[in-house]
Amino acid sequence: MKSLYVGRSQAVAARMMGGEIVVISPEDSGLFTLNPVASCIWNSADGDTTLEQIVREKVCAEFEVPFDAALEDAAAFVTEGSEHGILLVSEQPLPHNPQTVLPTPETNL
Repeated sequence: MKSLYVGRSQAVAARMMGGEIVVISPEDSGLFTLNPVASCIWNSADGDTTLEQIVREKVCAEFEVPFDAALEDAAAFVTEGSEHGILLVSEQPLPHNPQTVLPTPETNL
């Protein structure tokens, strides 16, 4: 897999609601409720960090999951998010995109 940089689209609104991050896309009126892992990826998607780094340093550390399985799931989330216009994906770092980092929902294990 190529190194992919992931960033959040500036065209969306994201809010913490009821312990979950909710992303609203005005482009297609889509409403996306992110689970704790997707929220971790969302908050880490700064455009300067590769998906592999996010998975290794954030997802695997926080959720204690194997890297290969986590990367596969993260890639699926990022692909779907980019198809809906809520995430940006590039083989090069993305322009600086300052956005508020939302609290990650608590995980009930």
